[in-house]
Amino acid sequence: MDYGYPIRFGTFLTPLATDPQRPVQLAQLSERLGYDLATFQDHPYQPAFLDTWTLMSYAAASTATIEIAPNVLNLPLRPAPVTARAAASLDLLSGGRFALGLGAGGFWDAIEAMGTQRLTTGQAVEAVAEAIPLIRDLWDTDSRAVVRGGQYYPVDGAKRGPSPAHRVPIWIGALKPRMLRLTGRLADGWLPSLAYMKPGDHPAGNARIDDAASDSGRKPDEIERLLNISGRESADQLAALAIEDGVSTFIVASDDPRFLQEFADEIAPAVRESVAAERARSGTSKPGRTMAALAARAERIAYDELPESLRDAAIEPGDFDYRSVRSTYLRGGQPGIVLRPRTPEEVVDAVRFARRHTHLPLGVRSGGHGISGRSTNDGGLVIDLRALSEIEVLDESTRRVRIGPGARWMDVARALEPYGWALSSGDYGGVGVGGLGTAGGVGFLGREHGLTIDRLVAADVVLSDGRIVRASAEENPDLFWALRGAGGNVGIAVALEFEAATIGDVGWVQLAFDASDTADFVRRFSDTLRGARRDVTLFAILAPSRRGQPPIAQVYGVVDSADPDTIVERLQPFAQLAPLVGQSVQLASYADVMANASDAAHSGEGEPAFRSGLIGAIDDEAAATIARIVHSGSAPWFQLRAVGGAIADVPTDATAYAFRDAEFSIAAIGHGEEFDQLWGELEQHFDGLYLSFESRTDPTLLAKAFPPATLARLREVKRRYDPVGLFRDNFAVCTGAVAEGPGDQGGDGIAA
Repeated sequence: MDYGYPIRFGTFLTPLATDPQRPVQLAQLSERLGYDLATFQDHPYQPAFLDTWTLMSYAAASTATIEIAPNVLNLPLRPAPVTARAAASLDLLSGGRFALGLGAGGFWDAIEAMGTQRLTTGQAVEAVAEAIPLIRDLWDTDSRAVVRGGQYYPVDGAKRGPSPAHRVPIWIGALKPRMLRLTGRLADGWLPSLAYMKPGDHPAGNARIDDAASDSGRKPDEIERLLNISGRESADQLAALAIEDGVSTFIVASDDPRFLQEFADEIAPAVRESVAAERARSGTSKPGRTMAALAARAERIAYDELPESLRDAAIEPGDFDYRSVRSTYLRGGQPGIVLRPRTPEEVVDAVRFARRHTHLPLGVRSGGHGISGRSTNDGGLVIDLRALSEIEVLDESTRRVRIGPGARWMDVARALEPYGWALSSGDYGGVGVGGLGTAGGVGFLGREHGLTIDRLVAADVVLSDGRIVRASAEENPDLFWALRGAGGNVGIAVALEFEAATIGDVGWVQLAFDASDTADFVRRFSDTLRGARRDVTLFAILAPSRRGQPPIAQVYGVVDSADPDTIVERLQPFAQLAPLVGQSVQLASYADVMANASDAAHSGEGEPAFRSGLIGAIDDEAAATIARIVHSGSAPWFQLRAVGGAIADVPTDATAYAFRDAEFSIAAIGHGEEFDQLWGELEQHFDGLYLSFESRTDPTLLAKAFPPATLARLREVKRRYDPVGLFRDNFAVCTGAVAEGPGDQGGDGIAA
């Protein structure tokens, strides 16, 4: 019985303490020779051996690609809760290169001598059966349930985590019937040693495992078959073990470098060739998703119709990686499938698949940071563009660069830094290029260099019919117009071309003010910034008083100058706004300013509650209303972003972002009746709103986001380029209504 797993080879190394570097060097040699994994015995009671956990950690740090595993871990001396955290930690540190081999224990006299109570055979099996789900529970940080153990591991309320970098497989080293049945019920792999097996043990062992798997609602091919061998078996013998007994991973027990090289050069390729030929003849296929994963699938998605190009680039609810892709920065979601295309052609395949599911929400994601949360959904499809992250300089003379939608702005800033260039790109480096680059882009260089979309000169766009078209001032100019401010309505940008600005070091400004007189501070901040030179772009965050402290205004942003005296001069008027309670002004590269995001997966929960508005000069009445909102405590976060200066130089009808006369973009997180009432009063002063900072789905918002002429033109472009309304879940303009299913291209912007 061939279960279809890839044929792999590993080494089984002795952890001798007499020459402590030797097992590490053999692991490095194994990697160079092309072995897939390096495994180590675990006998903690053996004074001649190194501690296996310590050795595996050292070996993992000394290698780059090879998988590391204990063969097998002595569970009675390695308590399951501690083993869970050690395994997850090593997997994280090694970049997802760890596998966990477990054994029920042997040599009980030696184990007892280490202070561990002897178990009967039945108790040892029960302890392993309790340990495996406990270990997996402790790894499952997506669950909030309290972790509780049982008889052998009586944990009570143990905290979960850390979660490993990948789904760490748990292999069981066993030959006895009860352990084989346990393997079928709970484990991911069976790891016996050929030296201890008699003729017929393999078929009998497989039968017990397969029956136990089926009785537990699993498929037999959910359990990989591994085997420790001497390495002196012939290629034909090993091929027969693979084809007839389902062994897919052969682990060679040898510490002899020459022997390991001969096996890698001669035996391993011959086994792979023989098995590949037989699989081609018999039509053996690789294992599919587990029964548990299939049961987790969403309704009304034709998973079996997924294009071949996307089958290994799709994440479903039952997959380990699902927890890292289901949510955005602020919003929790439960999409039915997340497609992660790696090329524009695969984006086309994803769009065509989405066209067969127009009854479900569709989200398009570049960075997943969008505060509106529209790049995830519940039960629908998400097209995640983060693999399209190339950054290429096309023409140094014009500073033209081509960027994939999945690139993050902090990475763009770092890539452009050696050239002395930059693109104004929001205030958070973790934002994706695709969203912000097609919605607007209110950034730290905005007053001097405009919105991000103002530097966009061309884009390649996948339309709803699967065509890839060029959008620029010369090609499909109406599409190019819509793309700059409402891109999520017309297609998916798979490459964006910008003309960068020349930027050297800048003044990175962080000031904190006592804003007890909040209205006065807001009005003076507005007036001072409007009168400042364009090389000054500052934002302000207002927070209510806490624990007897006054309300604080945090002002931050950039002065585009490398001259300290100029920076200080530009900031002097701002220093007089209110009593300063904190200040930091540093010379920094723009790349350093934007390097403020981590690589951690987004883990938003619930629904964001953001409101947005665009306003001109803030007069006394508007400032007073803002102060009332801040002091009410109903808005824990209230932000003013400068959008004047160069942003206003662009004609109103040049892009779909039309409110060019606004001086500030206002965004707030708020809740409750009091906030709603106060926000309604503030809205009377707005000229429009910026949809990327808006989480409401009221249909009337479209009229506030786009002036009548702009909205009419957008609807005409929408009819031409997306007549079926595929891109409908992110403030669709085709009917004048906002769809209820959220979906966007991440960043601070509308999907493109």
